[in-house]
Amino acid sequence: MNIFRRLYDWVLSWAHTPYGIPALFILAFVEAVFFPIPPDVLLIALCVALPAKSFRYAAICSAGSVLGGIFGYLIGLYFMDTVGYNIVKIYGLTETYVRIKELYSRYDAWAVAVGGFTPIPYKAFTISAGAFRIDFVVFLVASVLSRSARFFMVAGLIYRYGPSIKKYIDKYFNIFTFAFIALLLIGFLILGGVLK
Repeated sequence: MNIFRRLYDWVLSWAHTPYGIPALFILAFVEAVFFPIPPDVLLIALCVALPAKSFRYAAICSAGSVLGGIFGYLIGLYFMDTVGYNIVKIYGLTETYVRIKELYSRYDAWAVAVGGFTPIPYKAFTISAGAFRIDFVVFLVASVLSRSARFFMVAGLIYRYGPSIKKYIDKYFNIFTFAFIALLLIGFLILGGVLK
């Protein structure tokens, strides 16, 4: 838990520098491939600091995430054996990776949309989409729609409710972390049930 808290605080620290916007883009990009902390953390901090720019930040975050998703797709497509499997193993997604293959064969774009909007790690879907040769246009459209929906929803909440949300997240960070992990597990159980 401490390592996640340190990563969380480190990500938040970028909001108080002139490099907050580039850091948001980079964080959204790398989270779509391998980084464990979602870009929502920095997105929230930036939106709280300047609520009037919330939707601009959401657009930057969406662009970084989708481009990162494309990079993850390319890793799966061309470097699954050398890079992709290592990322899958680090997150303990080896069994899920096999199940995602069937999910893609049944639901195609819907599988990407689920991965892009929910707490299920988007990186698992981006890399596996390339590995399983999902149609790139379908992957791209589903990624744009789902990631944009997620980040613009966060920006809209901050725009509407302001700093109170950030204080709430900081105060209940451990609970949110456990809830996030629980949602992750529930998501994978649901996926497993769908695939049976």
